[in-house]
Amino acid sequence: MTETIFIGGGGESYAEPQEMTLKYANRHGLIAGATGTGKTVTLQILAESFSNAGVPVILSDVKGDLSGLAKSGSATHKLHGPFMERAAKIGFADYSYHATPVTFWDLYGEQGHPVRTTVAEMGPLLLARLLELSEAQEGILNIAFRLADEEGLALLDLKDLQALLVWVGENRAELSLRYGNVSTASIGAIQRRLLVLENQGGAQLFGEPALELSDLMRCDADGRGMVNILAADKLMAAPGLYATFLLWLLSELFEELPEVGDPDKPKLVFFFDEAHLLFDDAPKALIDKVEQVARLIRSKGVGVYFITQSPADVPEDILGQLGNRIQHALRAFTARDRKNLRLAAETYRENPRFSTEDAIREVGVGEAVTSMLRKKGVPGIVERTLIRPPSSQLGPISASERAEFLRQSDMAGKYDQPADRRSAYEILAERAAKAAAEAEAAEDAAEIAPEPMAREYNAARRYSGARVSRSSARRVKPRDSFGSAIGEAVIKELKGTTGRRIVRGILGSLFKGR
Repeated sequence: MTETIFIGGGGESYAEPQEMTLKYANRHGLIAGATGTGKTVTLQILAESFSNAGVPVILSDVKGDLSGLAKSGSATHKLHGPFMERAAKIGFADYSYHATPVTFWDLYGEQGHPVRTTVAEMGPLLLARLLELSEAQEGILNIAFRLADEEGLALLDLKDLQALLVWVGENRAELSLRYGNVSTASIGAIQRRLLVLENQGGAQLFGEPALELSDLMRCDADGRGMVNILAADKLMAAPGLYATFLLWLLSELFEELPEVGDPDKPKLVFFFDEAHLLFDDAPKALIDKVEQVARLIRSKGVGVYFITQSPADVPEDILGQLGNRIQHALRAFTARDRKNLRLAAETYRENPRFSTEDAIREVGVGEAVTSMLRKKGVPGIVERTLIRPPSSQLGPISASERAEFLRQSDMAGKYDQPADRRSAYEILAERAAKAAAEAEAAEDAAEIAPEPMAREYNAARRYSGARVSRSSARRVKPRDSFGSAIGEAVIKELKGTTGRRIVRGILGSLFKGR
């Protein structure tokens, strides 16, 4: 097995091999440079090299160009001559055209196999980042996740979370006593953000069958690592979703993979294109999590490579973890550009033959300033390097070719059809239906329950009077004769003041007679 991968030729005549040691490839890296300087081709040749060494790769295809990895380069290509000349110039004697084993993935399920995860696996921190929630709204989201655990409610897709938030709102009085204020305004704001995410197509990210990480870490029959290409051209229209998904994927790898120490080669290499999207307007808690993952995932055998226009796009604490660096040209048109250029040059181990700052400004397309980790992880001296040409096709494949690759893929049929098992939405809907049925039954029972007088009548006891249904009106006794009316009048009079006087007079006469 080879211990290095060939990057290109360095030195004064570009004849000195510039290589990356596989043993140190899991110590992360950076590919930086202005637009049009060759970052995509550098990413392509690194993916090829890692695959040839038996290392699976995950990368995002922002422009669609990287789909060419699936197809061999051709001698009929317009750049065949320049490629051969470059290979000879840098001493790349083994250069030949060949395809790379590829699996296409797509969050929207259009240009690759669908990629899904569950709301529970995403977690409240990353979901709050995705929805751009305030601190109060994030607190309510954490309450919802806690309740889901306590109540045994599986959060799989967006409708599960939406139903749970409705339940939280209905029980906010009780929950506020346990967890703090739960306002309907905050719940409504979260629901609106979820609706926006759903309209952007983000709902397709959540659900089952969820992606198994083992499917991203496969090798083909020849022992070459599988290159997993995530279609990101459409995904870039929702940069928050793009960054959050890739960060989730990185976090899942960190949590699930076992410790391996310092392997002879990485177990997996992860390329994060347009890395600035991960850090733009990100809260400190999220940046701290990225830094933690970058520090610790190395021992899991995973290398993380950030691709961005300027090293300044990456926070310093994370930038310090990136040992292997390929710096393409940086433009210095403004004072800020010149400052960033100077800071970028200062991070390299100086080469006495040239000025690093001048070299970063002057290198042409396909050329870069490189520094790789050497023995014992020591950064190598910076070198101007002519990047080797790719072996796979330069540029995208056609839609029909992509469709054929998807049809023949090992993953065909495994993730294509979504599944919807019983989860929070169904459980809460059943509870609501049961409660509504019980309330309706109680109301019906109250309507038909016999009154005490009716119960006596039903028991065949002697009873005289009218049977009437419940009513708020005063019951009126029947008047069936003129005599009964006179009798009622006399009784009423006796109950009054005059009646009491008559009774006292009669009783007084009786006692006097004694």
